[in-house]
Amino acid sequence: MHIAPHDNKNIPIVDADDPSVPLNYFNIVKLKAGEAFEYQVPGYETCIVPATGTVDVEIEGLKFAAVGNRVENVWDGEPEGVYVPVGAKVTVIAMTDTETFVAGARYDKVLDPFDVRVAELDKVQYGSDDTKTHRKIKHILGTKYHGKVGRLLVSELFTVGQGGWSGFPAHKHDTDRKDADGNIIETRHDETYNFRFKPNHGSGVQIIQREEGKPGDAYQLMDGSTITLDSGYHPCAVMPGYEMYYFTILGGLSQRSLVQYFQPTHAYQVETIPGIKDMIAKFK
Repeated sequence: MHIAPHDNKNIPIVDADDPSVPLNYFNIVKLKAGEAFEYQVPGYETCIVPATGTVDVEIEGLKFAAVGNRVENVWDGEPEGVYVPVGAKVTVIAMTDTETFVAGARYDKVLDPFDVRVAELDKVQYGSDDTKTHRKIKHILGTKYHGKVGRLLVSELFTVGQGGWSGFPAHKHDTDRKDADGNIIETRHDETYNFRFKPNHGSGVQIIQREEGKPGDAYQLMDGSTITLDSGYHPCAVMPGYEMYYFTILGGLSQRSLVQYFQPTHAYQVETIPGIKDMIAKFK
């Protein structure tokens, strides 16, 4: 499902119990310097990530100061974030003008809050210009925090260079299932993306193919587009001459580690893309 760019007025774009992706939560909060925003999401753990600007975050009396360092856009520096336990009362205070992402996943246990600074990011770069799959991933809540987070995975994905594909070979993760030997071959993870382009008048396309061998749907992506993915294979691409970014939220139904199922007709291409297996291993 494509949600066109719009001024959401700090109202969740993907709210709790969303009919499409009930395991996800997503809000974009825009504040002027000195303004504050309060929220509380029962049943969901969340993560605060400034897209631009700097914020102080207060969680039940605990303060995390000066989170975020980017000024112009998401390409202007590295991300930082704060993990917020399920249902906690939060206040976000803008130290500068800011646009802040709030990502969430459904969970039923209360864990401890913590911050993620630049030095603690988990980064991976894979693909190649030759295979048109060159990209960089910056995990904010990645493998380093596997024991400290419930079901939420939060990352930023960048195309490297201009043009190319992401999420290829096509894969899906809409069902918890095992093979005949009891090995997990796929997990149910709802996923939400928010896209940005450089320059910002750039554009891309999101494909969602529900069934092998049958045509799916395609959505034109603009700067600020949101995509919710409940099922199906879902590669995306950016036009030549533009760079693409997307903020990624994954929420698992039964576990945090993501197990992707590659589309059978394209799965062999995993062997042609440098570093892709390292990328797969980071979604835990």
